[in-house]
Amino acid sequence: MNENSFAAIGEDNSLVICDDDEPFARRLARAMEKRGFAPEIALSVAEGRSIARERPPAYAVVDLRLEDGNGLEVVEELRAARPDSRIIVLTGYGAIATAVAAVKIGATDYLSKPADADDVEAALLSVGGQKPPPPENPMSADRVRWEHIQRVFELCDRNVSETARRLNMHRRTLQRILAKRSPK
Repeated sequence: MNENSFAAIGEDNSLVICDDDEPFARRLARAMEKRGFAPEIALSVAEGRSIARERPPAYAVVDLRLEDGNGLEVVEELRAARPDSRIIVLTGYGAIATAVAAVKIGATDYLSKPADADDVEAALLSVGGQKPPPPENPMSADRVRWEHIQRVFELCDRNVSETARRLNMHRRTLQRILAKRSPK
């Protein structure tokens, strides 16, 4: 990382990770702790808003879609409680409209899942509108496609017919894809 394009963590290293995927949130919290942050996990919009009101953090990573609502509610609460906080919106449903909405209400940046701790740290510490460098080993297009299919399959409660309909693909084609191992 270029020293001019990234800030130091600073004295206030408080970080809230608001994501309803508990294993992911815990892994990210451990990784960010190793990088010098003091993470706290919120698994819902209600928990995220409560932390924002009671002890607003200097940094935040907020998932866009949470089981009990929209992560943008947490972003608004954080921005109101602490205008100088650096907030990253993280989601598996990347779309230009949601990215624009997140930035308009105060998010510093917007990352699509799967983002690793290096991506999150770079986004949290970037200054002056500088963009972090591209990832060293990005996922292959086949892997991104497979991840998307798996995510939609899970959202459809593992219903093959419904998943195939939503992905606009033939049910048998989807079954063949699901039967294979994940690409590298």
